[in-house]
Amino acid sequence: MSKPISYKRHRFSPEIIAHAVWLYFRFPLSLRLVEEMLLERGIVVSYETVRRWALKFGPAYARRLRRKTPSRRDVWHLDEVVVTISGQKHWLWRAVDQDGYVLDEIVQSRRDTKAAKRLLKRLLRKQGCPPRRMITDKLGSYAAARRQVMPDVEHRSHKGLLYSAGFSQALPICLAP
Repeated sequence: MSKPISYKRHRFSPEIIAHAVWLYFRFPLSLRLVEEMLLERGIVVSYETVRRWALKFGPAYARRLRRKTPSRRDVWHLDEVVVTISGQKHWLWRAVDQDGYVLDEIVQSRRDTKAAKRLLKRLLRKQGCPPRRMITDKLGSYAAARRQVMPDVEHRSHKGLLYSAGFSQALPICLAP
């Protein structure tokens, strides 16, 4: 277990420090932009202070934010979407857990059982254990792949379940040309 983060001898509150470090690491912002954003909120802090905070507190925050260990009660939401890369149609397969964490993404040129099987095998390797339930859209490739890779997992195939779980808002697709 990691020791708690100490904010002793810091002029600003832990909330301000955490917010500044979060802004710096979460978005592609420079130290000076973080300084300006804090200034707009009435917090006068130099970019050098933000840099020191990022060096001191950043690794500790990252350790605390790391994904929890996978468990058998997890629910995976799987979906695929068509993307065009260099004028050719490809499929972006995504898996998201019940908390909205993106578990894996894979781009393939096919949308068949072999591609779904590859995604499921990769997910099992990365997560270490299968989920309790798998929710997909109506694509039949998921059911066929699940029967081969993890037959004991409950499978729900319903288009409405994906969107009610917030899958569509989990992560926008951004592929540079």
